[in-house]
Amino acid sequence: MTPLLFLAIAGAGGVGAAARFSLDGLVRSRLGGAFPYGTTIVNVSGSLLLGLVTGLAMNHLLAPEWALVLGVGLLGGYTTFSTASFATVRLAQDHRYLAALATGIGMLVASVAAAAFGLWVGLALG
Repeated sequence: MTPLLFLAIAGAGGVGAAARFSLDGLVRSRLGGAFPYGTTIVNVSGSLLLGLVTGLAMNHLLAPEWALVLGVGLLGGYTTFSTASFATVRLAQDHRYLAALATGIGMLVASVAAAAFGLWVGLALG
């Protein structure tokens, strides 16, 4: 890995983290903070985009370096498994078991389905 590629991945990670913070804040201000809608939207959309990036890279429609910058950097900074896990635990601690179950399992299922769809689209474009 070249130093320039390393810096590009790191910079893209910062942009992804800032985008996550902004989108989560926007969603929270519109829908409230009782359920982690922002985290769910971020993780599902990030999974969809990562699937798409992967499919495009597998079809050689995206250079490997760009796949790293976008997949590892941008989308790695954008999505957040730790925040989703924390939100699920907090809901359970607040005795909101149905919301905790919906967050934990629902986000996982939706994210995997979105990633599969993104991959399918990326492969279909080739």
